[in-house]
Amino acid sequence: MVHGPGDVRVDERARPVPGAGEVLLALEWGGICGSDIAYWKKGASGTAALTHPLVLGHEFAGRVAALGNGVTGLREGQPVTVHPAQLVGDGVLPERIAGRTNLYPRVRYFGSAAFDPHTDGGFSEYRAVPAAQVRPLPDGVGTEQGALAEPLAVALHAVGRAPELRGRTVLVNGCGPIGSLVVAAARYRGAGRIVAADLASSSLAVARAMGADETCDLAAGDRLPEDVDVVFEASGAPAALGPVLRATARGGTLVQVGNLPGTAVAAALGDLVTREITWIGSYRFVEEIDEALLALRDGLDVTPLITHRFPLERAEEALAVAADPGSGSSKVMLRLATGGTVL
Repeated sequence: MVHGPGDVRVDERARPVPGAGEVLLALEWGGICGSDIAYWKKGASGTAALTHPLVLGHEFAGRVAALGNGVTGLREGQPVTVHPAQLVGDGVLPERIAGRTNLYPRVRYFGSAAFDPHTDGGFSEYRAVPAAQVRPLPDGVGTEQGALAEPLAVALHAVGRAPELRGRTVLVNGCGPIGSLVVAAARYRGAGRIVAADLASSSLAVARAMGADETCDLAAGDRLPEDVDVVFEASGAPAALGPVLRATARGGTLVQVGNLPGTAVAAALGDLVTREITWIGSYRFVEEIDEALLALRDGLDVTPLITHRFPLERAEEALAVAADPGSGSSKVMLRLATGGTVL
């Protein structure tokens, strides 16, 4: 639980009891995300600020421990993950964005302080969740892989925002966990040549293991390729916008995956107009978590993304490693089940 900036603790709480329509999960694995780090370091993620302690975590998986009244289609012991978003309100969207529930204005997300009371996440031994948000894992997909279905869904949504990738040249700029998963998702969707660019050689090694054909070490002076059909900007660095726009082919597409600052920044955007580039935003996902589970079943391997594993009681150390650019970390995992072996 994060209690404020720089204050994360492992607290004891009563074991939850599932209510009607809920499922009690015995959780096994959780993946640390940038928002978890932001709450720990700053007490806020974007505009969502802590007003009371919050259980972190929206990437997690485990097994069904108990079913609340009225829950069908699930069984005790079944391995599952969770779609972390729940719409607040009637769920009605304007016709122009019908079905795009990721754009609904009021969404409760696990591990988020956007509402008060906050929405606790899943970095805990047990968590009661609405049955509608539970997603069974396919045969052959373990709970550690299942915990990464959520960020893989983010990557699949981003890839889905671009035109058909089959046979096309793709550039992914920024190869943190999401960027490396975009590499894997682009490969899964049939992209031709995939180039990955980053400032860190450790991140480029992960991206290559996730399916990149070539890498650009920007810290070593490598230049981005030219005339790329589809570019995914996953660094969120305003200074990267000029180079990635120049790398995009005339009439090509740039998908913005990395979160850009909400304040004024300097960025070179001239090529957006003169090269008639289509610049598209990508935010979270809709139901791509279901496709992510199928992709994992079909052999999409997310294990190269995992660089560190920590038991739950070492959560602060895990957050520090995930936040340290010099640690060589990509995805840092928490073993949530007590007494479990950390591999």
